[in-house]
Amino acid sequence: MNPSISALAAAAREAPARLGGTRLVLVDGPAGAGKSTLANRIAVALGGRPSAGAGTFDPEAPPPDVLHGDDMYEGWSGLATLDRVLVDQILAPLARGEAGAFRMWDWHRSRRTHTVPVPPRPFLVIEGVGVASREARELASLVVYVDAPWETRLARGLERDGEAMRGEWLRWNETEGAHLEASGVRAVADATIDGTLPVPG
Repeated sequence: MNPSISALAAAAREAPARLGGTRLVLVDGPAGAGKSTLANRIAVALGGRPSAGAGTFDPEAPPPDVLHGDDMYEGWSGLATLDRVLVDQILAPLARGEAGAFRMWDWHRSRRTHTVPVPPRPFLVIEGVGVASREARELASLVVYVDAPWETRLARGLERDGEAMRGEWLRWNETEGAHLEASGVRAVADATIDGTLPVPG
């Protein structure tokens, strides 16, 4: 049985802030497992709003808003350089009490476009494959790992992205599997969610 959203939100509130004055919630796990949906529900439980998806982070919105790994990766091969953006440009400044900022990745143009500021706030929820790297999770108040069988995740991905992206999903699956195993995040997560089962409110 999965833990409830209220229990996850309570754990985030009760944990110490390790990112300056911000309580950071990291939602990691393979693509298609249900991270975005879970991150939205946690954000709402913490007093924020659900995200409309990648490319919609609003630094002016009531915190916590959800920041997506899809805005930080440099395309389908971007896992290896994620920490250069997430840790160096966002988390390190926030840990010093300063605003972070990064240039958003545009998947259609295959390049970085506008700069997105990430100001200090009481809570910040970040979801995406690899976001709970060793460096990042040292600064987190709560780390959640979401998983689901590959067949389920692939079906969800193709429903969202279209059959033409099957090759990219197959290649990504190999890359993310090695990346997540090397990070060891599942073994140290504060909570593990089965993405095929309901998560109580």
